[in-house]
Amino acid sequence: MYPMPTPSQPQTAPSARTQARKAPRKKKRHPFVRILTRTALTGFVLAGGFAIWFYLTPWGTQYRNIMVDTLITTQHRHWGKYLVGEAELKKRVDAYWKRFDEYAETPIVQEPVIPAAADVQPEQVKKELLEVEEVEGKGAYGYYKGYILHVRDPKKLRIVVPGKVDKGEKVSAMVKRTGALAGVNGGGFADPEWKGNGFQPAGIVMSGGKIFYLDADKTTKLHVVGIDADGKMIAGKYSAEELLKMNMSEAVTFSPRFIVNGEGQIKNAADGWGVAPRTAMAQTADGTIMFAIIDGRQTHSIGVTLYEIQQLFLERGAIIAANLDGGSSTVLVKDNQIINKPSSEYGERYLPTAWLAFDDPAITIKNIWEGIDISTIDPSKW
Repeated sequence: MYPMPTPSQPQTAPSARTQARKAPRKKKRHPFVRILTRTALTGFVLAGGFAIWFYLTPWGTQYRNIMVDTLITTQHRHWGKYLVGEAELKKRVDAYWKRFDEYAETPIVQEPVIPAAADVQPEQVKKELLEVEEVEGKGAYGYYKGYILHVRDPKKLRIVVPGKVDKGEKVSAMVKRTGALAGVNGGGFADPEWKGNGFQPAGIVMSGGKIFYLDADKTTKLHVVGIDADGKMIAGKYSAEELLKMNMSEAVTFSPRFIVNGEGQIKNAADGWGVAPRTAMAQTADGTIMFAIIDGRQTHSIGVTLYEIQQLFLERGAIIAANLDGGSSTVLVKDNQIINKPSSEYGERYLPTAWLAFDDPAITIKNIWEGIDISTIDPSKW
């Protein structure tokens, strides 16, 4: 006989407690690590979504173009290549300069009628020469606040320059030094890396009918904003020779001229050269000069496009208008007080030119660049 197989002993299942002891325990992550991980994932998703919106949607593209146009007006223009590429940035810059040149070619047929001095009573001149108007509103890209300075007699305005060699001067200091009633920043200047000393202008500077500064030959046409000996505002592209023949009295270089014959040249906000603090100058049919001084890059005022400045001027009867230096240079001084809020964290900038209004404009303004070889000026040296 074959031996009977021995039945195996029944196997008992391990208890749950035994299994728990044998199973490897998962380490719990520290709460800070969990929070950090979730935050990183959320940030990654949001960044991806923003990138898609920013670069691949019409709204994002429009916003990028606004940012690029705004950068073009600053010393950080090269940053625009990170938004639209270097080729597109150059294309946009070239397009603006071409447009500015086209604006300057429109013939002027409407000119102001300047009241003769004999037609204005002295006490009336003193009372009404200057008026500061507060303006605010909602532009295409946000809220803005600023001022419009009305100067009733254009012949009361002079271009004033710094009192010391090798350094620009704050507008408030120019006003105090000369006894002016009010002052507004003027033309462009060399400003390396936004740290320039404000001493070297760009283009041409004229005061009292004399050329104080010129960085081109007398036949080269430059963008000019100024007032002739009769009080008529002149803006456009002119050579120094032409300005002398036209009896130009006060002038600086900047652009563009954007109102001609009472018509705006800028057709919409998208062509308004970005959003920034702005200073601009205009004249009405009765000869009144208007300066717009609009704050920007701040919580109370984002700034404006040139199109919005154009609308402010047209609403007040401007027949001609042109842009002046803006950004951190934008400042309005009246009665020795800074009226607006300059966008620079350091306050006013040191500038080479300013428009100043006087009770008596027959003052002597020294040509600070006389006898200086302008090729030796170092605009970055303090």
